[in-house]
Parts: sequence; structure tokens; C-alpha cells
Amino acid sequence: MYKTVVTPRFGDIDGLRHVNNTVLAIWFEQARNPIFRMFTPDLDLSYENWKLIMVRTEFDFLSEMYYGEDVEIRTYILKIGNSSFTMGHEAWQNGKLRVKGEAVLVHFDFIEKKSVPIPDSIRSQLNEHLMIEDACKIFDDNK
Repeated sequence: MYKTVVTPRFGDIDGLRHVNNTVLAIWFEQARNPIFRMFTPDLDLSYENWKLIMVRTEFDFLSEMYYGEDVEIRTYILKIGNSSFTMGHEAWQNGKLRVKGEAVLVHFDFIEKKSVPIPDSIRSQLNEHLMIEDACKIFDDNK
């Protein structure tokens, strides 16, 4: 599991004084960088070097988050397929789970416009961060 700490900016807050729901997509994307580096170590965004495409993302907003308190983003792998994998994301503030989400990414050849199998070397790295959602809850309950 990777952990990334984000400090909410004033501009991340909406009229209700909560962290705006649109901000989570940006924070979760930032927290994906260690996984992106497995596929593209230098994060070169050139068309021929980038190896991933996102095909689905979802969020469950469980509780409000506020300005003035850091947010810990936890990122892990939920499932690994032949050419795709599902990432789990959680946003924690003040020791409470506030938002959880998932993203499905596909190992993709942008030149050929098709998915390609995840190489074994990367698959083994992804496996190091493989967790099931219940295990994440157990992990937090046993702190």
C-alpha cells in the first residue's frame, strides 16, 4: 500500500466549507504515481512511451472533509487481470475514512490501439500491493 499526504488548499473548498467532491479525482490521480512508475519509470507522457489508460473510476463519499487538516490517500491493488488491474483508493482525515474509490487501468499500446498483457516483472510489483478491501479495514481496526 502506498500512502500520500495531501494538504487541502483553500481553493479545494466549496460553498459548504467542505473539500469539493471534484478534488478527489485529482488527489487519487496524484497518489497513482508510484503505480504509474512501474509501467513508465520516468513518467514520460509522450504518446509512444505511456503504457496505461483508465477505463473506469468511481467514488463513494462517506463523510465530509475540511480545510486545515491533512488528508492521507491510501492506494493499493484490488485485482490483477491479464491486461488490466483495479486500484483501490481511500482518503482518510483525522483517523476516519472519508472517501473510497476504485479505478480500472489497462496496459495499453497507444500506437497499435490495443490492450497488451501486463509483463510478469510488473505483475510481481503490483502483487506486492495487492489487498482485498476487508483486509484494509482489518489493518486499520488493528492499529
